[in-house]
Amino acid sequence: MSDAGDFDDYLKTLGRLTSHVDPTASTPEAEQIVEVVDTLTEVLDTDLTGLAVWARDHADEDSILRLAVGLSQEKLRNNLHHKFGTSSWRKVARTQPFELVSWMDEEFDLVRTLRVQMDRTYTFADILIARSGTRATATRAGESGRRIEDEIEAIASDLGLPYVTRSRFTGRGGRDAPADLIVGRDGGADIVVAAKGFDSTGSKLTDAVREIEEMAEVRLPRQMVLAVIDGIGWKSRQADLRRIHQLWADHLIDGMYTLATLDVFRDDLAEFARLQRLL
Repeated sequence: MSDAGDFDDYLKTLGRLTSHVDPTASTPEAEQIVEVVDTLTEVLDTDLTGLAVWARDHADEDSILRLAVGLSQEKLRNNLHHKFGTSSWRKVARTQPFELVSWMDEEFDLVRTLRVQMDRTYTFADILIARSGTRATATRAGESGRRIEDEIEAIASDLGLPYVTRSRFTGRGGRDAPADLIVGRDGGADIVVAAKGFDSTGSKLTDAVREIEEMAEVRLPRQMVLAVIDGIGWKSRQADLRRIHQLWADHLIDGMYTLATLDVFRDDLAEFARLQRLL
């Protein structure tokens, strides 16, 4: 079993879970957007330096480029915080405009997306597709939450462990708690794992903390409790993430991992399974 280590070191291993949703249409929402887009047209024939100058000169217009690549305001802020250490578009646009547009081009195909959309003639079907974009984004968010669950289940399966997913286990005094992966024979719970991945912020992150605290509270001394947590949404809710990390530091749970450290998770899971004579 690995030690808890430094919280900041753990924070650095968090990554973005959701893949980018490339929009098929983008429509103006106000006259101001139309006016600003007109100024943007002039720089598309230049290189990224020209676009960087535009971003610096329009530092208060965070909606133009984010909407062009299909990012919500919250998602933009979370991605900015992950990349630049701040969620302020204005700050990055004014101080690091070239780095900002270069990152957006690399991550979200900014320049090509702008050119395609600004040169395109839109139909009624395109408008309907654009309006359905929020549903597509919500679906992708659900998929990101399942990604960690799928990864840890694949590891348990590959190790040949007996397990069930997304269920509850019984601990002290007959109390039970939720777990995303439960490893044990004949319905037993020798090792329980929480899988919590979020690229956005909200009450679900606090609920995830409570679930892990509940797991730690009801566990029997012989039961191992692990948590696999990832997603840049946690960077905006560091107080919640620290609560889980403190459980690890206080040995109330036995391990805390991200997708970047799944190799360590696999080794620890195998070690605990051998201790429980599951391997």
